[in-house]
Amino acid sequence: MIVVAVASGTSVDALDVGLVDLSWEDGGGVAVQVLDTWQEEWPQGLASRLLALLPPAMTTAAELCALDTEVGRAVAKVAVSAAARTRRLTGEGPSLVVSPGQTVHHEVVDGRCLGTLQLGQPAFVAEQSGLPVISDLRARDVAAGGHGAPLASTLDQLWLAGEMPTAALNLGGIANVTVVRHGTDPLAWDTGPANCLLDVAATRATGGALRFDAEGALAAEGAIHGELLERLLSHPHFRLTPPVSTGRETFSAAWLDDVLAAVGGIPWVDVLATLTELTARTVADGLRPHAVTEVVVSGGGAANPTLMKFLQRNLGDVRLVTSDERGIPAAGKEVVLWALLGFLSWYGVPGTTGATGARGARILGRLSPGDRPLHLPPSVSEYPSHLRVLTRKVAR
Repeated sequence: MIVVAVASGTSVDALDVGLVDLSWEDGGGVAVQVLDTWQEEWPQGLASRLLALLPPAMTTAAELCALDTEVGRAVAKVAVSAAARTRRLTGEGPSLVVSPGQTVHHEVVDGRCLGTLQLGQPAFVAEQSGLPVISDLRARDVAAGGHGAPLASTLDQLWLAGEMPTAALNLGGIANVTVVRHGTDPLAWDTGPANCLLDVAATRATGGALRFDAEGALAAEGAIHGELLERLLSHPHFRLTPPVSTGRETFSAAWLDDVLAAVGGIPWVDVLATLTELTARTVADGLRPHAVTEVVVSGGGAANPTLMKFLQRNLGDVRLVTSDERGIPAAGKEVVLWALLGFLSWYGVPGTTGATGARGARILGRLSPGDRPLHLPPSVSEYPSHLRVLTRKVAR
C-alpha cells in the first residue's frame, strides 16, 4: 500500500511530507520504497502561534481548539496535494494518510511521562482527502507506561540491526538515538536539545532575519565558551538513564535565557558554537557506553556541517554517515517512520518496542474512516523480522 505521511517535529519549521510504498515480504519482512519526500511551509502565522504555546506562556481552550482545527486543515491541504502527486508518480492513489499531529506539550515528571498532547484534528484530513487517517500515535504507549517517544526504535531495529552495535541519530528539535544490534532489544532515548535552542539563538543573533543557523555558518564563526557549556551540561536531564524523553517544555528559550543571564554577555556566535557543542557532547556521551561502531544521522541537523564536524570530533573513531547512505533520505526519515507505524497499525501489528518503557508493545494510533466503508485487512500475527529499503524512486 502507498501511504502519505504528513508530520511536524519539535522545531515547528515546516510540514514534512512523505510518499512511501510498503508491502509485506515472504519471511515476514517489510519492503519500503520511498517514492518522494519534501517539505511544505506552514500557513502564514500558524507556526508562530504554535510556538507561542511553549512555557512559560499561558493559553486558552479557545486557542487550543483553533490551533487543533488550523493544523488539521493545513495537514489536509498537504495530504490532498500529496495524493495527487502519488497518482502522477505511480498511476494509483494512496490507501492511507498518517498524521501524528504537532506536539505542543509532553509532560515528564521524575522520569515518568504523564501525558502528551498533539494538535491536528484528523477529521479535516479525512474529510478533505477522502482517505482513512491514522493519528495520535503516541498516546497509547504513554497509557501503557511508556514515554510515547522516541518511537524511531521500531524502524531503526528492523532497518539497521547487524552483528555490531549501531546507532541511529535523529537531529530534529530534540536529538534522539537508538542503539541496535542483532539478538538484543533496542535502546532508544532523547539525549537532549538539537535544533530547538540553535533556532532560538540564530533568530536572536540575526534580529529575526534567520530562523535557523543555515549550514552552521554562525556557529562556525564562534568559539565554545567553557563556563556556558558547563552550566548547560548541568541540566538534570543529562543525568537520566533510558527510557528518557524530553521536549521544548524542558529545553525552552526561557531556560536558555536563565543560563545566559547567569554567565553574562557572550557574543551570539559563541552561544551558537557552545550550543552546537552541547548537542554533539551529549549525543557522544550517551552513546559511549554502548561501544557503537557506526552512527547513522538523519533530521535537519544532518545538513549542518558544523554540527556534524563537532559530532565526529566527540565520537572519535566511530563512523558517522547520513541515512541517505543507507537508502532513506536524511531530511525525510521521520515521515518514513510515521508511514511504517501507520502501516503496522493498519495490519494490527504493534508499533513499539520496549525502548519507550511501556509495559509491552502496543498497536498505535486512532483511525478516522475516509469516504468509503472501512475494510481493514486480516491482522498479521507476527512482528516483522526485518525491513528492506528498495531503490528510491526520485520524483521529477
